[in-house]
Amino acid sequence: MRLVFAGTPAVAVPSLTVLADRFELAAVITRDDAPLGRKRVLTPSPVAAAAADLDLPVIKANRLGEDVTEQVVRLQPDLGVIVAYGGLVREPLLSTPRLGWVNLHFSLLPRWRGAAPVQRAVMAGDAETGAAVFQLVPGLDAGDVLAQLRHPIPADATAGELLDNLAAEGAELLADTVAAIADGTAVAVPQSGDPVLAPKLTIDDARLDLTLSVDEVYARLRGVTPEPGAWLLLDGERFKVHAARPAGGLSLPPGVVAEVDGRIEVGTGTTPLELVTVQPAGRRAMAAADWWRGAGGSVVFS
Repeated sequence: MRLVFAGTPAVAVPSLTVLADRFELAAVITRDDAPLGRKRVLTPSPVAAAAADLDLPVIKANRLGEDVTEQVVRLQPDLGVIVAYGGLVREPLLSTPRLGWVNLHFSLLPRWRGAAPVQRAVMAGDAETGAAVFQLVPGLDAGDVLAQLRHPIPADATAGELLDNLAAEGAELLADTVAAIADGTAVAVPQSGDPVLAPKLTIDDARLDLTLSVDEVYARLRGVTPEPGAWLLLDGERFKVHAARPAGGLSLPPGVVAEVDGRIEVGTGTTPLELVTVQPAGRRAMAAADWWRGAGGSVVFS
């Protein structure tokens, strides 16, 4: 079974590692090096770095266009595998591998089709999520499902923590599915139910609306952690909230901050949210208690 693998972020690395151990990888496709950090240093993607460690050929491209297709044609792969590459596979590349392409997607399809399935599941307050391996087709995450697993969403889990778990579990599911395709035992099942879309998160998605219930605010905070990162508006500037938790107890007006038994709490539409780790504009991340001591004793988030 000769594969080409397409992926970019860290969540795709476990799949690459497991597949490289079990199958022949003709090449790894990933996005171009990107400028990172304050100095904007060009840095290979996590998948590119992992492929280099595995001594695998790497094709870097931000678009799966004609040039990439020509290279894949020359490789003559049996199957294409994609995990969070960050771009669409269109014809003629879609039909270039003998057996087409399969995609590992971190949701229970057809719920949460799109770029941010785990984040949207957490933000929506879903009780569970999962991973699905499906046949790639022109429609967005619409192909028949070959295998899936279910995973509960812990009450305090962030999207980042959940993605790390699903990346590891999904890698094994993906490798087993590729093996089933190779020996002819894989069975594809059409998706059933109404699709729900999971568009990429924007910075506006990460703003916390403190007029909502504490459960809704906390779900959104967990869903946008670590990226793009939850925030509130204070004196016209973004105030980041890295960690918080429901506090219970007496209510506060939405946005009003108070110290309660040593805890720094902010009011929501119901009971307060306890701020744990915060980052005021232009400063480093710090314990909420440390920030509060220098805040002057009267803070209202808008």
